[in-house]
Amino acid sequence: MSSATSEQQSTRIPDEIARAVVLPESYGDETNITYPAFAWLRENMPVGQAFVDGYDPLWLITKFDDIMTVEKNHSLFNAGMNNPILNTQAGDAFLRSLTPDGSTRYLDALPFLDPPEHTQVKAATSNWFVPKNVAKYTERIRAIAREDVEKLLNYDGECDWATDFALYYPLRVILGLFGISQEDLPLMLQLTQDFFGANDPDEKRDDVDVSPETAARQFQAAFADFFAYFDRFTEDRRANPRDDLMSVIANAKVGGEFLPQATVNGSYLQVATAGHDTTSSTISGVAIAMARHPEQWQRVRADHSLIPKLVNEAVRWTSPVKHFMRSASEDTELHGVRIRKGERVMLNYPSGNRDEDYFTDADVFDLDRSPNKHLGFGFGGHMCIGQHIARLEMEILFEELASKIEKIELTGEPKPIKTNFVSSFKSVPVKFTKA
Repeated sequence: MSSATSEQQSTRIPDEIARAVVLPESYGDETNITYPAFAWLRENMPVGQAFVDGYDPLWLITKFDDIMTVEKNHSLFNAGMNNPILNTQAGDAFLRSLTPDGSTRYLDALPFLDPPEHTQVKAATSNWFVPKNVAKYTERIRAIAREDVEKLLNYDGECDWATDFALYYPLRVILGLFGISQEDLPLMLQLTQDFFGANDPDEKRDDVDVSPETAARQFQAAFADFFAYFDRFTEDRRANPRDDLMSVIANAKVGGEFLPQATVNGSYLQVATAGHDTTSSTISGVAIAMARHPEQWQRVRADHSLIPKLVNEAVRWTSPVKHFMRSASEDTELHGVRIRKGERVMLNYPSGNRDEDYFTDADVFDLDRSPNKHLGFGFGGHMCIGQHIARLEMEILFEELASKIEKIELTGEPKPIKTNFVSSFKSVPVKFTKA
């Protein structure tokens, strides 16, 4: 093996720090592992290269401005050259074996696309997601929120906020918007957990063997099950369109032609999964924050106009999306560091959202934080298409909760799912006092 060049040595991240950011298991303890590693990187090596066994070499991008620079320049930093979701080398090799061209584009969904294809596919449905249209569903969502809050109150003061409550509400909203029966909730819940929990041994499917490509195989098994489920809806929605999001996606066109079925299924899956786990994680994040800062919850209860601030700060502080990957389209420079064509960069959103240059006392949940233009929904062309529906459903939920719950307390340590991609919680044990 040849020795590292002097340039590599000067930009090489210490192995312990690199593992703390790259490995999924690190995210089971963000407070003591990942956030301290991010802080070290922001201070000492904002753009540094991580060499972790089993993974491609990665440039870790940890400063807010640098993440923004990459996100804004899709022609220089593309999503499609390599897997936009970090996987092991063995996992990527398995995924390449599934595609006709040997690429890692195993899903025809927005995170895997670059312009002009990304622009065309996103534009085909984007009008549905604008605030004016989303607002039309306020009362439908409120009815679901009220039902779920009443179910929560039936736990009589003690429950697991994550598994008894937060996991269900966002998925019930999505099923309602899709026009899918609520009877399918258990299946959809299991599939979303399979998809995003692929790196956590506790979330492993029984039909996936333990191997270096376990996570990739679980991804593949989950999206295959998703597609088998969704396939039956598209033809019906085209023949009998309804006032639901599934009809919008099924009937979306580019150049006068329906989107390919793979793209339609990819769009269904994208909304169902990302719209579920990111929101449920943030809802659990609020419970944790309000248990630790009860005075802020009392302010929210007294003044519901603070709820949009509560939600916005929760997205920043929780940062459910941990990363997306990009690849350099040509030789370039970032933060004074040379990055060569084809090399991969990892955008670390939780780090950008705690960058001291933008957020004072960034580790603290601060209801009054202003400005608070975080990266919780991404930035640029790949900014989350569903952010307005996510904000609305959370604002409605906390309006209902603020009227019914006086106090939230933790009865044990929250346990996040061990994943370096999109997180939720395995457990958030709480007791609460009814208003």
